[in-house]
Amino acid sequence: MSGIFGYIGRRHPSEVLLRGLREVQHKGYDACGIAIVSCGETKIVRAVGGVSHLETKLKQAELIVKGLAWGIGETLWVTRARPSERNAPPHQDCTGQFIVVQNGIVENLPELKGRLASEGHHFQTEADTEVLAHLIESRFKGDLFKAVQALLQEIKGSFAILAICTAGSSQLVAAQLGSPLMIGIGQNENFIASDVLALLPFTSQIIPLSEGESATISNQSVKLIAFDGSPVLRDAEHIAWSADSAGLKGYRHYMSKEIFEQPDVIRDTLRGRADITKGVTLEYEIGPAEIFRSMKHVVIVGCGSSRHAALVGEFFIEGFARLHVDVDYASEFRYRDPLLGPDTLVVGVTQSGETADTLAAMQRARDKGAFVLSICNVPGSTAARTADSAIYTRAGPEIAVPSTKTFTTELVVFYLLGLFLASARAAMNQDDIRGRLRLLNRVPEQLERVLDKCSAVEAVAGRLCEDYPHVLYLGRGINFPIALEGALKLKQVSYLSAEAYPSAEIKHGPIALVDKRTPVVLLAPRDTVYAKTLADLEEVKARDGLVFAMAAEGDREITGRTDYVVQIPEADPFSNPFLTVVPLQLFAYYAAVLHGIDADRPRNLAKGVIVE
Repeated sequence: MSGIFGYIGRRHPSEVLLRGLREVQHKGYDACGIAIVSCGETKIVRAVGGVSHLETKLKQAELIVKGLAWGIGETLWVTRARPSERNAPPHQDCTGQFIVVQNGIVENLPELKGRLASEGHHFQTEADTEVLAHLIESRFKGDLFKAVQALLQEIKGSFAILAICTAGSSQLVAAQLGSPLMIGIGQNENFIASDVLALLPFTSQIIPLSEGESATISNQSVKLIAFDGSPVLRDAEHIAWSADSAGLKGYRHYMSKEIFEQPDVIRDTLRGRADITKGVTLEYEIGPAEIFRSMKHVVIVGCGSSRHAALVGEFFIEGFARLHVDVDYASEFRYRDPLLGPDTLVVGVTQSGETADTLAAMQRARDKGAFVLSICNVPGSTAARTADSAIYTRAGPEIAVPSTKTFTTELVVFYLLGLFLASARAAMNQDDIRGRLRLLNRVPEQLERVLDKCSAVEAVAGRLCEDYPHVLYLGRGINFPIALEGALKLKQVSYLSAEAYPSAEIKHGPIALVDKRTPVVLLAPRDTVYAKTLADLEEVKARDGLVFAMAAEGDREITGRTDYVVQIPEADPFSNPFLTVVPLQLFAYYAAVLHGIDADRPRNLAKGVIVE
């Protein structure tokens, strides 16, 4: 997986490419590189590691740029060839005339590479993308775009490709199939990137490429062409995000910044959608209530943190709308033969809007006649464009690889969706819906009170995460998905082993792990299963487990029986997931800092998994 970026215009291309790659390096940071063509000369600079390493090498390189220039770059997470400068992007053919960057997986590359080798092509690297450069060379007959179109007839998989020619072709050529690309429109200059974040420093006018489309991009024009050769007409969209919103703003890490942004982004998610007088107003986004009145079944698909949000959403939709809900891993759902039809609502949850398994699951649902709704954060993303309707989470740019604010805003959207469906199906009266909205509107202020206790969470992390290699998370009911999310966050950013279970399941096996060297994180807000949670706590303490609890303010029962407590505001049970997850995010973050780990870029992980 990788982030790719291209530019053509009269600025110094190395400065533009570096800025663009910095904005997408959360997609991969094992190796990176750029290629620039100007004044009839070509310069390629590669580096192992993140963009800062590339910047250092560029300072040592002599780049003479006059007039029109163009270039492409990539920062990647290695999936096959080992990270090395030799294997770093971009990649060339035998002649050095064709240069390519690529994000995705081309499934038949071994077969193509064998054929090209038999035709006399010599490969300099172990990188898959080099094969594409040689394919272009073998199909080139004076027109770069036609050579790329010929290449597209031969390759299979999911990919986004950018190609340039070092002579006679002042343009970028792009193609995408199942991997995002979007073009940024400037004044006498144009840009292209795999992530909208990379374009925001330069333009807010974006043209997303759809599945099975190519583009030729000069500094003066953009032409879209389908893989079958037919022209595509599409106007640019205005993206409301700003480049400033993606800055650190004084925080040490993006993860910390994004955790503390959650009260404000939840207010943004609610704005114009949660009217105490009118109720939930989602009709302008997902369609009139009549569409959903006949729905009998809801299926939610997602991966990672989005699937955990879906498990909380199951409680909201079943509890409010009284609809049967199933939640599945998108990666499993796509290969099943599920029973779906016009009376099934399938919700695909993906913060990026580009998660490969979730997109495939959504397509599977469409093929079976279900109504498909997308919940995502990124405007113009594939999920939003290909679903029957979409709800944006409005979390703004999220740079850190671990999801934090996108997770909580997904919860908000599920809460609103549950109330919208309840209203459409007359499962709740309007007074009850307004009461629920009042409770939801209190969450941002309650979260601010939780964040004020960050130093208490930091102190607990310092005691529990330095000497103990394994942490157990427990929660009941709606709190169990939050336990899953907390354990995932700790694994992602601190590399500590962590598992989560429904509290009642501890006696069926996990209790064997509990002793005085086992920290147990217990979600224990006052709710309908509070008495059961106290019994679970006693069971852990009887085995000398170290207990770190999330408990309601003023709860002396929990405080007197546990080793460490962070108190959260006493709230409605359906509000508790918002309040318990934030201390767990902080706990994971402080554990990462304690171990000297970059919480924004944990090892082996990338932001947005756009391949299988």
